[in-house]
Amino acid sequence: MSAQGISATELLTAHLLASSTPRPYSAATEHSFLTAAGLGTLPPALLALYLAQDRLYAAHAYPAFIGRLLSAVPFSSLDAADSARERTNQRIVHVLSDALQNVVREVNFFGETAQKWGLQLDGWRERKATRDYTAEMARVGAEGRIEDGLVFLWAMEQVYLDAWRYVGSLKPVQGLEGGSAQAVSELVHNWTNSDFVRFVDDIAELVNSLGITPGSSSWGRAESIWARVVELEEAFWPVGGEEVAMLSV
Repeated sequence: MSAQGISATELLTAHLLASSTPRPYSAATEHSFLTAAGLGTLPPALLALYLAQDRLYAAHAYPAFIGRLLSAVPFSSLDAADSARERTNQRIVHVLSDALQNVVREVNFFGETAQKWGLQLDGWRERKATRDYTAEMARVGAEGRIEDGLVFLWAMEQVYLDAWRYVGSLKPVQGLEGGSAQAVSELVHNWTNSDFVRFVDDIAELVNSLGITPGSSSWGRAESIWARVVELEEAFWPVGGEEVAMLSV
């Protein structure tokens, strides 16, 4: 969907979710890895590889990305404490603080989940898709446009929410109670529970409050960011065979 003909009052996040992208949204949210996870047929080693890659993203790249966004908040001593710009800036800080708290908890969750279900977190090489994703986070953060960074943050979290909702919507194959099914159940809860939904909604509301209008350069960059995140998320899910190829020990 192009910016032409879009109502000036249309929410940016709704527009992005409804827009077409070079890689379809379903490629990121209904990937074969996610289908296997939902059906209970995902090999534990492939799940372990995924957790190891997600831990790198969460423990290393995500805090650095949030830090860059915090440094880009456009504070000014000229803004009164009760001014609209100061309130918006404080709201940004609040959302980014929540993001940092969530990711600290999440990194611990990865370790606890791996230990509980006997999944190997160490000994994996970093996938190219992981490097590409974290490099894009660093690039967007380094450019210092707070609105772009917030769109990127929302896009990442929204795709994750929808991806794990998809996993949770699938019915495990009867008789496959073991393997990765129980660990997957905990992952589904982690990324679809009411707290996470509220977090994603808070970011969306913030993005939609930034005054990014159809036809503006910020709107166009948001469309590009959305398409890139969909592409990166699709590639982030590993495929069968990588659990053998990516072991370094």
